[in-house]
Amino acid sequence: MQTNLLSQQFNAGSLAENSTACPANATICDGTSCILPEDNFNRTLSVVLSTVLTIMLALVMFSMGCNVEIKNFLGHVKRPWGIFVGFLCQFGIMPLTAFLLSLAFNILPIQAVVVIIMGCCPGGTASNVIAYWVDGDMDLSISMTTCSTLFALGMMPLCLFIYTKMWTDSSAIVLPYDSIGLSLVALIVPVSFGIFVNHKWPSKAKIILKVGSIVGAVLIVLIAVVGGILYKGSWNIPPKLWLIGTIFPAAGYTLGFFLARIAGLSWHRCRTVSLETGMQNSQLCTTIVQLSFTPEQLELMFTFPLVYSIFQILFALLILGGYRLYRRYHVKTNTDVEKTAEKEDSKSSAKINGGFVSDEMK
Repeated sequence: MQTNLLSQQFNAGSLAENSTACPANATICDGTSCILPEDNFNRTLSVVLSTVLTIMLALVMFSMGCNVEIKNFLGHVKRPWGIFVGFLCQFGIMPLTAFLLSLAFNILPIQAVVVIIMGCCPGGTASNVIAYWVDGDMDLSISMTTCSTLFALGMMPLCLFIYTKMWTDSSAIVLPYDSIGLSLVALIVPVSFGIFVNHKWPSKAKIILKVGSIVGAVLIVLIAVVGGILYKGSWNIPPKLWLIGTIFPAAGYTLGFFLARIAGLSWHRCRTVSLETGMQNSQLCTTIVQLSFTPEQLELMFTFPLVYSIFQILFALLILGGYRLYRRYHVKTNTDVEKTAEKEDSKSSAKINGGFVSDEMK
């Protein structure tokens, strides 16, 4: 009964917003919002590119691991103040922001649900690459991505239960625990190899890191382009979702940065937490959406994860460009000053909350 009522609401809302006919070969069509059938070219392209991108992503995460010190990484795990702040941002700020945006724009129930699903997803691996380019704390970045993916196994069902119950039954949302587990393995295994290489052959690790960081930057742009090609038939979504897809990642970056600063983290760790907060695992969101909803319901919000992904990358590149310009024209942003600031912030926070202080900070 509840599903039928929601479907009627979705269809009524869609008919009210759309009036122009879709292409004749559209499998899902209601006005101007259409999803075209996947042809053989798209199917083959999807398989090939998914395989290539998976291998490239594993190599990039291996190279990112080459910048991680075992001592510092374990320090974050043993004294997880930075990880705790990231946890509050990831599973506190993001789901709440998604909920408030859904209410503020008064979108359809099914659209609100997919926005909240995006807000409940763990951090994406692209944040590790951008964190490297903005001189972030790579030890914290890797540990935050790993922990948020692990915590997602329990926090996603809880957040979805809290924030979606006014629109739908959270039990109707299928969480792909196997996909979350695979994401965790795909992150931990190559990073672990990278950490080992950095420990045994630090000079070679630096070369691998430089190559991997460039490949990672290319990969981020490539993923956005590939998404646009594969889903070219489903770009007609309501303007409200475009606005939310633009505001949401920007809010995540901003709120994550300010919460980290209020928590007393150093500037380069604030940048790290900001990126980890705003960059979500949009691939996981897409998987959940496809598993949980009917084709008629998908028609109303199928492309939102891709829209969010594109804008989170665009804003991340703006952050990177702004930081690089600031670093170029302000001497105070060099590494030595960052380390000095980190010393003071880490020592003060250690006295307050028992935070970790490495040997180089003493």
